[in-house]
Amino acid sequence: MIFVNELSVSYGAIKALNDVSFAAPSSSITAVLGANGAGKTTLLRTISGLVHPSKGDIRCDETSVVGMATEEIARMGVGHVPEGRGVISEFTVEENLRLGILASRLDVNEGMERQFELFPILGQRRKQYASTLSGGERQMLAMARALIARPHFLLLDEPSLGLAPLVTADVMKTIDSLCNVEDLTVILVEQNARSALRIAHQAIVLHLGAVVASGPAREVANDPDLRHYYLGLVK
Repeated sequence: MIFVNELSVSYGAIKALNDVSFAAPSSSITAVLGANGAGKTTLLRTISGLVHPSKGDIRCDETSVVGMATEEIARMGVGHVPEGRGVISEFTVEENLRLGILASRLDVNEGMERQFELFPILGQRRKQYASTLSGGERQMLAMARALIARPHFLLLDEPSLGLAPLVTADVMKTIDSLCNVEDLTVILVEQNARSALRIAHQAIVLHLGAVVASGPAREVANDPDLRHYYLGLVK
């Protein structure tokens, strides 16, 4: 499990996260929803060690990761797919995947073949440059690169960003399948609340850096306040 307890993050005078607490249960998908500026990306970046909190604790199972270097957190089994996917366009599919396993002691070829089983289209494109892939294929490559080191936890930041609705549906279906097949604990940051809540087991809603709603995904989806807090509209 991932436990976040009273987590606060500030950028100068701006408080990006304010006493955020929640638990992401093992082998499940936790959706983190909210409008732009709600603190969603900052939350993931803090869990993976790219941002240091001013207060609070983050535990992966029983181990606190606050203060650890990003590479140490990654070696503990935390995979992070940032917003915008972040694959290297000038590298082939295989070369991008090799980057994901460099810091581990796992067998490169075995890991690569495992990803091609999970994402068959990448196996067909293995020698192609990432620049030639479609948006959905790039998202799959970004996920495969994070998964090749066999993480226990997967942090996904806006995986549907810029994708057509049908491609978004395929990506969400893949995330749901990966949670089951790979036994992953997933934290899914999304602005596309409808798509995220379809596959999530539980959800939290952030508004101006604070948790304003949380609970089972179905209950959050039916909460009349979600429209106010997620879209910033008057009730």
